[in-house]
Amino acid sequence: MGMMEQFMPAFLEEVVGDRFGRYSKYIIQDRAIPDVRDGLKPVQRRILYAMYDAGNTPDKPYRKSAKTVGDVMGNYHPHGDSSIYEGMVRMAQPWKMGHMLVDGHGNWGSQDDDPAAAMRYTEARLSKIALELLRDIEKRTVLFKDNFDNTTKEPVVLPSRYPNLLVNGVSGISSGFATEIPPHNLTEVIDACIAVMEQPDQTLEQLMAIVKGPDFPTGGLIMGEEGIREAYQTGKGRIYIRSKVAIEDMKGGRQQIVITEIPYQVVKSRLVTAMENIRIEKKVEGIAEVRDESGRNGMRIVVELKKDVDAQGILAYLLKKTDLQVTYNFNMVAIVNKTPKQLGLKDMLTAYIAHQREVVTFRTKYELEKAEDRAHVLEGLVKALNLLDEIIATIKASKNRQDAQNNLVAKFAFTERQSDAILTLQLYRLTNLEITSLEKELKEIQKRVAFYKSILNSEKKLIGVIKEELLEIRGSYGINRRSDIQGEVDELKVNLEVIVPAEDVLVTLSLNGYIKRTSKLSFTRSGGELSSAGVKEGDYIRTLLDVNTIDQLLLFTRKGHYYMLPVHLIPEFKWKDAGTAVVNVVPIPKDDAIISIIPVKDFEEPGRSLAFVTKRGQVKRTDLKEYRSTRSTAIAAIKVSEGDEVLKVEVSDGAKELLLVSKLGMCIRFIESEVNAMGRVAAGVRGIQLRPEDEIVGAEWVTGDEGEVLVLTELGFAKRSLLLDYPVQGRGGKGLVSFEFKEGKRVRSNGERLIGALYCRDERELLAITASGTALTFSTEKAPIDDRKSTGKAIITVDKKDPLVVFFPRADV
Repeated sequence: MGMMEQFMPAFLEEVVGDRFGRYSKYIIQDRAIPDVRDGLKPVQRRILYAMYDAGNTPDKPYRKSAKTVGDVMGNYHPHGDSSIYEGMVRMAQPWKMGHMLVDGHGNWGSQDDDPAAAMRYTEARLSKIALELLRDIEKRTVLFKDNFDNTTKEPVVLPSRYPNLLVNGVSGISSGFATEIPPHNLTEVIDACIAVMEQPDQTLEQLMAIVKGPDFPTGGLIMGEEGIREAYQTGKGRIYIRSKVAIEDMKGGRQQIVITEIPYQVVKSRLVTAMENIRIEKKVEGIAEVRDESGRNGMRIVVELKKDVDAQGILAYLLKKTDLQVTYNFNMVAIVNKTPKQLGLKDMLTAYIAHQREVVTFRTKYELEKAEDRAHVLEGLVKALNLLDEIIATIKASKNRQDAQNNLVAKFAFTERQSDAILTLQLYRLTNLEITSLEKELKEIQKRVAFYKSILNSEKKLIGVIKEELLEIRGSYGINRRSDIQGEVDELKVNLEVIVPAEDVLVTLSLNGYIKRTSKLSFTRSGGELSSAGVKEGDYIRTLLDVNTIDQLLLFTRKGHYYMLPVHLIPEFKWKDAGTAVVNVVPIPKDDAIISIIPVKDFEEPGRSLAFVTKRGQVKRTDLKEYRSTRSTAIAAIKVSEGDEVLKVEVSDGAKELLLVSKLGMCIRFIESEVNAMGRVAAGVRGIQLRPEDEIVGAEWVTGDEGEVLVLTELGFAKRSLLLDYPVQGRGGKGLVSFEFKEGKRVRSNGERLIGALYCRDERELLAITASGTALTFSTEKAPIDDRKSTGKAIITVDKKDPLVVFFPRADV
């Protein structure tokens, strides 16, 4: 037979799948997930049993941890010593366990995540409550199995005389499964067990009246009754754990935030460092110092504040941005009948009670056997003492011990067990006092036998025994609740004033899309004039805003999107700097551009709305509050049809009139309130009926009859018409002619299209930009006042090959 013929062909995926399946089964059952009955992972169970088996109990001196780790590794757990010692360390840390199972002596780490000393330096023994997990283990209460090398036996599960899974909790990650069960209050859990035993059909509401929620060894405030209920119902839920904090007054009118309890599993040193970094990086103005004053008197972290700052606001920021408040996600998974299951509260209690029924039943059977055996012996001894002379004669006449035993069995009908006891009877037991004591012991043993039988025959008595023993443990180890529970989750609202110092600043946006934030001081030092503003060559300031750092800006784009931009997030530059491209601040696509910036102080201000005008003549009005957002990405502001784009967005009170001017010289004036307020993503309604080749180039909000309307063509012809010449019409009509274009070979053309319109009541300086980027300035006063249908006058000299493309008022400071 050739070498290759000895191998069976197999698919790699089948081999890997089989191997990984076996590995997963091992990880889930024998490493990371606890048993529902005793709440222990295998390594924890082996540590506790090894210490118990070696006599390392609370009534004995401490023993080196290395010896325990060696015993566990050599007899039960053939893995690295570090994994065993780590499991041992966790069971000795009071900030991780509701009730420590290992009584440690030496350096066992700290809440600052300091590691425990090496196992050769530390000493340990079982804690008193750990003995309750092991109590009665020698009475055949639980199954034992062979260890890894078949040299000894280890328990499959511990008797666990109290519900350790809920009391101490557990966390673990295995292959495909994870578990996160929080610690609970021992008194509450035992009371709940007793309630379920007395009334098996307990509802979740009734149980939650007893077990109010987790009880973390580190205390804190638990928020979210709904999350607790969901977790106790399904095994999954979310709660919030908040530190215990107080704001204390200091001398000089200052205050300090004092933290005395932090959330479960939060590392104190990292929390202090995070708060100190907030102070150093000045993410919050007002923190003077962060100190850790923890010591023998308990935890105490102090955040000292500067004078006249909002202590509640800073506290809210710290709660939101650090681990002073954390979320805790229940994922209550445990091994039930060798299978991982997600369990609710009642499922866990029921499984534990079933385990205790087995434990007490097996223990009672064991004790009954012992008692019946002793009763049997005592019956033989009492009978023998009544026939003492004959028995002595029989023993004397026997050849040897075996013969004497056989003769006693044959002559007096003793059993072998009884005859053996008679032969080993000491002579002093023949005194009257000893005879009486034997008879008394027999009566007591017979009572115990009857008691054990009654337990085995009565479910009620069995439950009674379990209850009695649980109540003893509750009396010995029960403690007051450490974590407070609050039903509602407090929403954390951080005032911007806490994070950002309020300061009046100037924000500019250039024609080419460069944005900057400048302090008033820098503006003043640079001469206090708009002309001194720094821009790149060929670029011009189009928008200038006088705002505050705590304001918000709404940036609207021509494609119908908007971006929320807090003023304090705009990079700060000197007045003479050009600033940064707006795409570096908000993620605007290359094929889009900003057409309007609206500063907002209060989104809830009544009566305020945003009015939109598109190039195809659509108009829309939406309440300003609809645009409140926390997102920094693009958000739909208006539905824009294909081939259309947003021309202008303005803040409106709905009380003015809207004047729309088209490229081909048509215009319409209608009451703005004709446009009803609609949803944020609505497309709007028709403002003017346009010809296919026409589009809107100007949108102005007007009121009354004062002022003029200025229009400008691409060849620099302009004129002003009195607003009085533009009567109010109904929305959606074709409108009126607002400019007459000159045509013909012998007539000098005044242009083919309007590039914009402007409503002006006073003289204004305008900036017109040509196709090549050349800027030309002119005053509104240069444009003659003429009829609405007039042809205008050339106020700017423009080359036909380089026509004007846009004009806008120069920004005023």
